[in-house]
Amino acid sequence: MTTSSKFLFRASLVAASVAAASSAYSAGFALNDHSATASGKALAGVAASNEDISASFWNPALFVNAQDTTVFVSGAYVMPSMDVTNISANNATAAGGSSIAGSSTNSDSVDNTLVPSFYLAKPLSDKTVAGISLNVPFGLSGDYGQDWAGRFHATETAVQDIALSFSLAHRMNDWVSVGASVQVHKAEIVLESGVGSTVALAGGEGIGRIEADDTGYGYSLGVALEPQKGTRIGLGYRSEVDFDFKGDVKYTGVSTGLSTAKGLVDANVSDSVTLPSVLTLGLEQDLTPKLTLGLSAIRTGWGSLDGLNIDFDSNQDNSVLTFGFEDQWMYSAGLTYDYSDKLTLRTGVAMDNSPVTNEYRSARTPDGDRKWISVGGTYDFNDMTSATFAFTHVMIENVSVNRTNLTEDKSRGKLKADYKSSANVISVAMNMAF
Repeated sequence: MTTSSKFLFRASLVAASVAAASSAYSAGFALNDHSATASGKALAGVAASNEDISASFWNPALFVNAQDTTVFVSGAYVMPSMDVTNISANNATAAGGSSIAGSSTNSDSVDNTLVPSFYLAKPLSDKTVAGISLNVPFGLSGDYGQDWAGRFHATETAVQDIALSFSLAHRMNDWVSVGASVQVHKAEIVLESGVGSTVALAGGEGIGRIEADDTGYGYSLGVALEPQKGTRIGLGYRSEVDFDFKGDVKYTGVSTGLSTAKGLVDANVSDSVTLPSVLTLGLEQDLTPKLTLGLSAIRTGWGSLDGLNIDFDSNQDNSVLTFGFEDQWMYSAGLTYDYSDKLTLRTGVAMDNSPVTNEYRSARTPDGDRKWISVGGTYDFNDMTSATFAFTHVMIENVSVNRTNLTEDKSRGKLKADYKSSANVISVAMNMAF
């Protein structure tokens, strides 16, 4: 690896180690900006793309797009907005079920975030390419603060999954390529909320904070076909990843009476979680020598993520949060236009369906269906170097959280709130061959 490649790889590791993205960008808490090239056309045709190696996240066979040793570095700056209104909350029934004082609005719970991606391809022969990539497939970050009325349901939530992949792609003949990868995933989770109630005679309230992590393993498979010149079809699959999270819970501000009654003491915690599989089908059709149509259908197996059932190494009862997620599809269509020998333009639209059901929507998963509108472009400085830019506006369905009848909320009380969200995403990338 050249000195420049080593520097870029180290820089990507540092960036990924601090990345956590807001749920305002992608349905559930999947992150879909792993390539400024793909983002410019709303992921349209991404599993069949012959543009560069960044499409290998969705289909590892597309590492064969590298003719030389190639580095692709991409970053997405996510600028989310989430306004929470009509907030009302009540203490747990055991504390009298009284209403909780607090602001009826909250607009500061999500922050701007950088999501990086890195790809390195090394041809081993004229038909076989080895690849390494670093991505953040899943991420979630939100902080309501410790004073809002819904604090017994959530104050802070953070999930981060960083994946390092090792891939091999092979061009079997002029129209069939295959690829596979093995992945090492490092995931961390932070869950913070209020505990107890606002009623002093019932023990008062404090804050509980859980931090846990684990390492998991996954794989991906892919095939890319070009049955006739100008028609490309791709299919990629990323596997589920199992985690056995282990960490600890720490409490602050908890009275002795509350600690004794509820068993709220610092302790080790554990929970098993499965992050979902992703199946991507892509089609690209050259309409003219300059214009290409792309279509994608992406299925995320959210049903594998049934919820949280956190076990405390103490007398405290398990903390349960049912997600009730359903498997969902994202659909997109886009166009790529070769404006000149140096400039390529892109645009696309997408419908990204949320896995969240109305019954189980919570302050930690206030999710709704999304619509994307994307534009982008690539400028080739020379045969070896290019820069890519993309802008995506994400429109998110208005949703409501109505946690008033679930048994699992017996210690959290009731919460009702309305959510209005959107996001703007700016993506940039450099593609360099050596």
